[in-house]
Amino acid sequence: MKILVPNDDGIYSPGILCLAQEATRYGEVIGMAPDVEQSSMGQAITSSKPITYKTSPIHFGDIEAYRVSGTPSDCVALGLHLFEDIDLVLSGINLGSNLGNSAWHSGTLSAARQAVLFGVRGIALSISIGESETDFEKLKPFIQTGMDEVINIKESELLNINFPQFPNGEIVWTKQSVRQYDGKVIAQKDPKGRPVYRFTVIPIEPEEEGSDRWAIKSGKTSITPMILDLTDKKYLNKTHKEQS
Repeated sequence: MKILVPNDDGIYSPGILCLAQEATRYGEVIGMAPDVEQSSMGQAITSSKPITYKTSPIHFGDIEAYRVSGTPSDCVALGLHLFEDIDLVLSGINLGSNLGNSAWHSGTLSAARQAVLFGVRGIALSISIGESETDFEKLKPFIQTGMDEVINIKESELLNINFPQFPNGEIVWTKQSVRQYDGKVIAQKDPKGRPVYRFTVIPIEPEEEGSDRWAIKSGKTSITPMILDLTDKKYLNKTHKEQS
């Protein structure tokens, strides 16, 4: 198996190094990540200027790795163009969960989704964080268990895996939580008194049982199968029947 490993935290993130190393258990691995952090970049692609890539300044051992002057989606598009016969894209491990509505703006999940747009399986992996640094050595057994759960599944092209900060070892298949969040723009001032603004993404409704947010709150590893089709099929079918 030939595996491409991008992320949105950038080539310097310990998450991509951990994932690339763990992915060697399944085949040949190539790392390709943004040269600067691209968190919350979503599905953005670079169309107004050329994209370049260079060998990674971070030592990945025997793993071939590159830094890209573009977005997470650019990394996937470029990697699939440069390297033949990529079988799987593993995106992450993101420092921070990608649950519920964050699926819309997550660069980590978008990289996996970009792979599916090009006909290659995509799996996004993220870890919830707290005040302390993530201990990836302690996380590795849970990564291995999670990957073993999904690595040979062919039926679902796009998977979103989230690990709690302190996994209890239980893995559950979940749905995406789509409950409301505040989405407020908060006005602040920088040290020089100039106005600046921050966009908040804090949920305002409790997590529903069986959802990705519920799983992580319970200490479980969440695996959510996703699709690309955004069509509201229920409404479309209803409208079609009314027109018939």
